[in-house]
Amino acid sequence: MNIGAISKLTGLSSKSIRLYEEKGVISAPNRSDSGYREYGDKHVQELNLVSRAKNAGFSLQECKEFVELAQNPRRTSREVKQKAQQKLNEVEVKISQLTEIQQQLTAWINACPGDEGSCCPIIEDLTK
Repeated sequence: MNIGAISKLTGLSSKSIRLYEEKGVISAPNRSDSGYREYGDKHVQELNLVSRAKNAGFSLQECKEFVELAQNPRRTSREVKQKAQQKLNEVEVKISQLTEIQQQLTAWINACPGDEGSCCPIIEDLTK
């Protein structure tokens, strides 16, 4: 199948598919005599894996590692679980940081009168 067909099938843009190929995230497709890319079921699986992993917060490098693990018959579920656990730990740290930011912003907004006056607790706190 050509890049347009695999794009429709996976929901990924042609540009993304070419990028994943260029970066070695997915296996290189065969080329027709006229030079066009020819994708198969293996590419559909790889691209679906990449798309789902990216949606779960994994980087392109991590997606590439997942593709390699998926193709490795000697992989262990322990390896895969460790990668997922590491990503979960990163997400939990980010959530904690965002919660702190949210609390600070809420406190500033509640403290600021938001009127025509020049007195602003937000600026005062930022310039301490």
